[in-house]
Amino acid sequence: MPSWTLRKRLVVAVVALLALAAIVIGAASVLSVRAVLLERVDGQLAAATTRSSGAADLPRTGQLPSPSRPEAPDFIGAPGQAAGTLGAIIDGGVVRYAGYTDAAGTLLPLTTEQFSELLPLTIGADPVSLDLPGLGNYRVVAVDTGGGALVVGLPLADLEFSVAQLIAVVTGISLGALALAGAAAYVIVRLALRPLDRVALAASEVSELPLDRGEVALAVRVPEQDADPDTEVGRVGAAINRMIGHVANALTARQASENKVRTFVSDASHELRTPLASIRGYAELTRRSGERLPEDATYALGRIESEAIRMTTIVEDLLLLARLDEGRELGRESVDLAMLLGNAVRDARTSSPEHRWDLELPEASVVIAGDTQRLFQVVANLLGNARVHTPPGTRVTTRLETTETDAVITVLDNGPGIDPSVLDSVFERFVRGDESRQRASGGTGLGLAIVAGVVDAHGGSVSVESGPGRTAFRVILPRSTFD
Repeated sequence: MPSWTLRKRLVVAVVALLALAAIVIGAASVLSVRAVLLERVDGQLAAATTRSSGAADLPRTGQLPSPSRPEAPDFIGAPGQAAGTLGAIIDGGVVRYAGYTDAAGTLLPLTTEQFSELLPLTIGADPVSLDLPGLGNYRVVAVDTGGGALVVGLPLADLEFSVAQLIAVVTGISLGALALAGAAAYVIVRLALRPLDRVALAASEVSELPLDRGEVALAVRVPEQDADPDTEVGRVGAAINRMIGHVANALTARQASENKVRTFVSDASHELRTPLASIRGYAELTRRSGERLPEDATYALGRIESEAIRMTTIVEDLLLLARLDEGRELGRESVDLAMLLGNAVRDARTSSPEHRWDLELPEASVVIAGDTQRLFQVVANLLGNARVHTPPGTRVTTRLETTETDAVITVLDNGPGIDPSVLDSVFERFVRGDESRQRASGGTGLGLAIVAGVVDAHGGSVSVESGPGRTAFRVILPRSTFD
C-alpha cells in the first residue's frame, strides 16, 4: 500500500472525525425522535383501548368475522378508531374474534399466522411492537375486559415512514456537510502546510547541489517567516537553516583545505621539475662521460635516470591535474579522432606486442574541437591501463562510433576484469586495482583520474563496465564543441 502524504492523512482524519460525529448525532436524533413518536403512538393506543373496552359486548360464539359474517364487531370499529386499528378477543387461549380495519373502514379478518402472534401477549403489560406477517409492524397491548383479554393494536407505518424520512434527511445533510468539510479541510490543511512545503523545497534544493567537489555556495535558506521557533514548522525550518549553515562552513573549510593542497601540488610540481631535470641530466652526463665506471655504479646511474624519468612523469601528471582543478582552458583545435586512435593503437602494439590490438573505425572521418595532446593522452592511458592489468594474449579493441551529437570511443578487452570493490572509484586519484606498490602492477593510480579530468574539461563523460572476461571503458565527447 503506497504511503499517504501528511496532507492526505490530516484531511482523512478530519473527515473521519466529522463522519463519526455526524453518525453519533444522527443516530441520537433518530432514536430520540422515534422514542417521541412511539410515545405518542402509545398514547393513541391507550385512547383506542379505552374506546374498544367500552364497546366490547360480544357473543361467545367462537367464530371469527368472515365474508359470510362481514359486520365489524363494535370493539374494532368503535367511533373514533383510526384506520388500520387491530382488535381481538382472547378467552382461555382461544381467539374469539380478531380483525382489523383497512383505510376505508372495512373489517378484514386476521389470518391464523397473524393472530398466532397475539397469543403470547401478557395482559396488563406495557405496549409492545409486533411484526404481523403481511400487515407490518403494530403497536399492541392486551387488557382484561372481564370476558377475556382484549387486544388492541395500531399500525406503526406512519411512524416508520417518518423515521425513514428523518434518516434520509439526516444522511443527506451529513453527506453534504462532510463533502463541504472535506473540501474546507483540504484547503485549510494545504494552507497550513505551505510553510512545511517551503521548508521541504529548501532542503530539496540543497540535496540537489553537487556538494562532493568544488566550491559550493549554499545561498539556499528556509524563508524567515518559516523559521519562527515559536511554531512547530518554524522549529524545523530554523533547525534546517542551522544545519545548512554548518554544512556551508564545513564545505568552505574543505574547499580551503583542497585549495591549499592543490596549490601545494602545483607549486611542488613546478619546483620538482628543475631538480628532476638536473638529476636526469647529470646521470646521463656521467653515463656518457667515457670514463670506465664499475658495473654497480653504471647500474646505479641507470636506475637513477629511469626513476628520474618516472618521477618526472608523475610530476607532470600531478601538474596537469592541478591545472584541470583550477579550470584552465585546454587547447582548442580540430582533432581527427580516427587518426588519433590509429597513432595510439600503433604505439600500444610497439610497446606490448604480446597483446592483440584491434582498431575499428567508421568509414567517414570524425573531427571534433579539442586538445590533441590531451585527448591522445586519454586514449594512451586507457590502452596502457588495459596493457598493465591484462595478461599477454588479451585482445584489446579500440572502437570509434558516432551519434548525431557525440563521438564515442570504446576501449574493450577480454581480460579478467576489474575488482568490484574498486570499480566505482577507478576514476579517483591514486586508486589502483592492485594495492601493492610493486612497479609491475601498474603506476600511481593517476592515469584514469587524468582521463576523467580531461574528458570532463572537453564537456564529455567517461564510464566503465567490467566483469570476468569483459571490461569496457566508454568515452563520450560532444561533436558540437567545434561549432
